[in-house]
Formats: sequence, C-alpha cells, structure tokens
Amino acid sequence: MNIIHAASELSPRDRKVCVAIGMFDGVHLGHQQIIRQTIAAARQHEGIALVITFDRHPNAVVAPQRVPDLIQPLQQKLRVIESLGTDALLLIHFDRAFSEQSGDAFIRNLVRDLGQVHSLSVGAAFAFGHKRSGNVALLKKLGEELKFTVHGVAAVSLDGQPVSSTRIREAIRAGRLDAASQMLGRAYSLAGRVVQGDGVGHELGFPTANLDVPGLVLPPNGVYAAHAQVGNAAHRAVLNIGHRPTLRRPTPQLTLEAHLLDFSGNLHGKEIEITFLSRLRDEKKFPSAAKLKEQIARDIAEARKQF
Repeated sequence: MNIIHAASELSPRDRKVCVAIGMFDGVHLGHQQIIRQTIAAARQHEGIALVITFDRHPNAVVAPQRVPDLIQPLQQKLRVIESLGTDALLLIHFDRAFSEQSGDAFIRNLVRDLGQVHSLSVGAAFAFGHKRSGNVALLKKLGEELKFTVHGVAAVSLDGQPVSSTRIREAIRAGRLDAASQMLGRAYSLAGRVVQGDGVGHELGFPTANLDVPGLVLPPNGVYAAHAQVGNAAHRAVLNIGHRPTLRRPTPQLTLEAHLLDFSGNLHGKEIEITFLSRLRDEKKFPSAAKLKEQIARDIAEARKQF
C-alpha cells in the first residue's frame, strides 16, 4: 500500500480513482464494508482504490475535551487497512487549518488534486468539514457537478444494533472482548511500543515489556493469557494491566506489562501487538513481593494450559 500525505502525490496517470473517506478507528465491519465497496469499484473500472483517513481524531483539534480513547494506534490501523487490499492511502495531517476548511472546499480540492475521481464511499452518517458542514447530501450534489458517484454505505448491524467504534469501546472497557472481536471482524488486539520500565519484573525473575499505549481504550485491569506479535515473530505471553498495588508506589500509574514466555532478548523500542486469549484473574494486592512472585508463577502455569 502506497502511503501519501497530499492528494497530488498519487499521480494516477489517467486511471480513475475510487475513494473511501473516514476516521476508521478500529476498522470494524462497517468500515470494512466502505473500503471494500471502494476496492470493488476500483477493480471494476481498472482504477486505484484510495483510502483517506486522518493522523489523529478530529476532536483532538476541534474539541480536546471530547477526544475518545482510540481502539488502535495509527500504525496498527494502517496495517489493517492495508490487509484489506487497498492500493493507496492518503494520510491527512489534521490540524487547526485543515479543520477550518469547509466540506465543499475539501471535496473540490480533493477532486482537483486527484484528477479523475470516479466514486466516493463514506458511511451514511458521515459528516465532514468546518463545523461538520458536509454530509452525504452535499457529496451527492457535488458528485452531480464534478462527475463522481457517491456511495453512502449503511451501517452494519450485529445483534440488532449498528456496529460502531463507540460500541466497540464500550465492549472493550467492559471486558467483553469476544463481542468486540465480532464487531471488528477479527480478534481484538492492541499495540504499543516498548518503553523503559523500573525493572521490578526482572528483579522478581519475570522480566516484562512495558507497553506505551497513551490514548487507547483498554480492557479491565487484571492478568491475561495472550499472544504477542513482535515483527514477524509470535510469542505466548502473560499480560498484566493495572496499577501494581503490591509495590506501594506513592503515585501509582496504570501500566501494561507483557511477560513473553520462553523468551530472552531486548525488546526496548519495538512494537508489540497483543491479542488476548483469556482472562486469568483480577488485579490483586499481595502482602509481599515474595507472595507476588509465587502468584506470577501460578499465572504462568495457568496460562500455559490455555494455549
């Protein structure tokens, strides 16, 4: 997948361009339907399937107090979009200047820079542009003028309710990871880069990789059996999400620590993608580090039975 940062970089060379636009947090079943509609149109017309998305949630700029916790970090989202078979992705830097562009101006500039836009696919409730001035009705009006087809794709329903990023976030927070996976159309996972920890896990004999996951929605605190993907290598792991109450820190911070089974090596700076297998237990405070060490050993033994 070719990732570009300006529409003029695409250079379609007289090929038609079929476009999907959205934030696509989670790239769930509904998002996949929009993107697959675009890919199908591109294949039918021997064109280019282009996905347009943003490098941050728009609320990070226009309403910082209402930024939702995201399902995926950006790089994980891009990998999922690529796996669907899209040809190119335009990653727009969402800043104050971009947020003040009207919906009409955004589409006109896009069509001018891309050249021959054949179709544009969005969710049926898609809103865009300054103060959400654009919607599917505006797209259809512009489509008639600028000669492109508009697909306002209806939401996908599951269990009688529309699949949405909000609904998936709620499922993750509640620990209903199977439900989240159903709505995502794949196993729920989260990804983060390994940062320097305080070495307590190593001191206990169970070194852990501390994942940096700012701004992501997380499952409930506790201990999980999980799979950890590091580059092309897959590992079994035990994952702890919580504030580590046994350590009695003056300012406890939420941490996400993964102990990779039967692994030795330096993971600092690498990205790990975690896929949850099962929940082993709640977070718990132990009377001593020795008792915590004993419990970790039991957690690992139990996790091995789960794989």
